[in-house]
Amino acid sequence: MGRVVVTYEAGGAPARQAGVRRRAELGEFLKARRAKLTPGDFGMPPGSRRRTPGLRREEVALLAGVGVTWYTWLEQGREIKASTQVLDAVARTLQMDPVEREHLYRLAEATPLRTESPCGAVPDAVREIVESLDPLPASLINARFDILVSNAAAEDLFWEWHSLPCIHKNNLWCCVTEPAARSQLLEYDRHIRYMVARLRAAYINHMGEPEWEEDIRRLSSLSREFADLWARHEVTKPERRTLTYLHPRAGTLHLAATELDVPELLEARVLVYTPLDAETRARLPLTRGPRL
Repeated sequence: MGRVVVTYEAGGAPARQAGVRRRAELGEFLKARRAKLTPGDFGMPPGSRRRTPGLRREEVALLAGVGVTWYTWLEQGREIKASTQVLDAVARTLQMDPVEREHLYRLAEATPLRTESPCGAVPDAVREIVESLDPLPASLINARFDILVSNAAAEDLFWEWHSLPCIHKNNLWCCVTEPAARSQLLEYDRHIRYMVARLRAAYINHMGEPEWEEDIRRLSSLSREFADLWARHEVTKPERRTLTYLHPRAGTLHLAATELDVPELLEARVLVYTPLDAETRARLPLTRGPRL
């Protein structure tokens, strides 16, 4: 008997119409970016019979390493799935800057849904506590793994994980969508399974909420791994965890992940990483440095 994978689709005519408009906007955005580049920008001969300026669709597909049909459908606004790895390849090929890349991700539903900024609700005292934990990496997260506040040590620790500065601001989304996550989190399978089980346990308090339902739908669409784990219906409570993280400059770091509840904020907790051994404690300062 085959596996059953549960996915979530936005319901209702307004949601479907919004999806059509969003996909059309995505196609127009890609066309506009494509028109700004030429084959010469990539050391390619200009060719002949060019009716319009810019790269052709098949040239973008070739340079990005994706199928011509798939890329054509993406520009045509068809309802297709686009992994973050493929979106990154398209963004690099079209030479998008960080703002344009974030816009691409949002149009492709490759970021968490944000209806309002969560940071404004964080009391100043809680924010000061998180920041004062530096040089220990610390962040304030909610039940959906949104990063509400993070101190400089936490941002430095994970800065080089991302192909470009993080646009997700969500620990689960970063683990699922960032290409470097599996190679740098050395117990990735255990780590992601725990996070999805925590999300499933918290979901009972948020069933039917548009932000939660939409995030689960997007993650299921982007990641077969997430969809498979979500379909298991595994739940868990907070537990003592360790993290083995391969930092590009500091090397292998062994860290304890400790969660501290925040009574002022329902379902929020402060996540603090502390060295598990003397070698990690000595290497941790190597994670600090300029963010390129």
